[in-house]
Amino acid sequence: MEAVLAKYENQINVFSEFLEDLPDTNEPVWILGECYNVKTEKSELLSDVHSKLWFTYRKKFSPIGGTGPSSDTGWGCMLRCGQMILAQALVCQHLGREWRWVAEGPQPTEYQRILHCFLDRKDSCYSIHQMAQMGVGEGKSVGEWYGPNTVAQVLKKLALFDDWNSLAVYVSMDNTVVIEDISKFFYLSCWPAPYPCSQQARGWRPLLLLIPLRMGINNMNPVYIQALKECFKMPQSCGVLGGKPNLAYYFIGFIDDELIYLDPHTTQLAVDSETGTPVHDQSYHCQRSPHRMKITSLEPSVALGFFCRSEEDFDGWCSQVQQELVRKRNLRLFELVEKHPPHWPPFVPPTKPDVQTTGAEFIESTDKLFESEEEFEILNV
Repeated sequence: MEAVLAKYENQINVFSEFLEDLPDTNEPVWILGECYNVKTEKSELLSDVHSKLWFTYRKKFSPIGGTGPSSDTGWGCMLRCGQMILAQALVCQHLGREWRWVAEGPQPTEYQRILHCFLDRKDSCYSIHQMAQMGVGEGKSVGEWYGPNTVAQVLKKLALFDDWNSLAVYVSMDNTVVIEDISKFFYLSCWPAPYPCSQQARGWRPLLLLIPLRMGINNMNPVYIQALKECFKMPQSCGVLGGKPNLAYYFIGFIDDELIYLDPHTTQLAVDSETGTPVHDQSYHCQRSPHRMKITSLEPSVALGFFCRSEEDFDGWCSQVQQELVRKRNLRLFELVEKHPPHWPPFVPPTKPDVQTTGAEFIESTDKLFESEEEFEILNV
């Protein structure tokens, strides 16, 4: 089954090479907070897209849990998209949003360390192995398909074990971002090692804010389209996890009525690299014109991502949400509130969970878009 899926998906991607190119238009192109003119800034636009870390299906890695699958073809696409949105946050944290990748050129040490976090091996912090096994705690067997909310929960838990990046991952609930809870998240928790757990070690850490929500019931409700576009314009934008029937994508921007995305549905050989040695990174960047799809084709279940390097950055994001989505346009894609809702259970900052990382229950499955997503509150649409 994996071989059939890989052959089919690779044929689609090769065919699309001849179909897709950036349109000759005066419409601005937005990529994670950066605006481009296709006619005058095409090379800069493509450089930005090519610099994004691209994680795809891989094969011939060590079996997950020792007895599980050695390829994620057919089931791991949303996990790969989760890796991409997290990698973008880490690139912004260590290299800056303005950093650009140069093929065959020298790469910063931080870049190589980020890549090592995602290698397909059990001891890499955000590997497919770690994500799949952490998903067991979310009720997902290894080899089962994930929705965007489940991947967001997995990333939140894995970040607690990441001592190098000290990245905080906050996942909103019920389409609501609570400013008070985010403040408590930082000021009631300590930075991980090597920082001592003291008052001096408490405070703001780089934040990846993930907002799972539904933009409709069975289909994308057009009332949310403009609000989604506004999110891509924000300088804190880190992309969107979502897709369409049978496919998960990592969305990084838009042009006119089309979304721009990176597609994980290509099966490549796993890359192995010893700790401390450079990773051969050519297969981790999609060196072609970006994929596009109609916004109206988007499935309603998504997870918005935003990266805030500092507290001032987060305050600026809150102001933009109020100004661009609420006051100016009355676009309530999600709620932003100051205080913790009194009818909610008390907010408890996340701590390292107890996890089992041996063995793997693997179930055969093919891609199916968006499991039941019972955990979501459906918006009034």
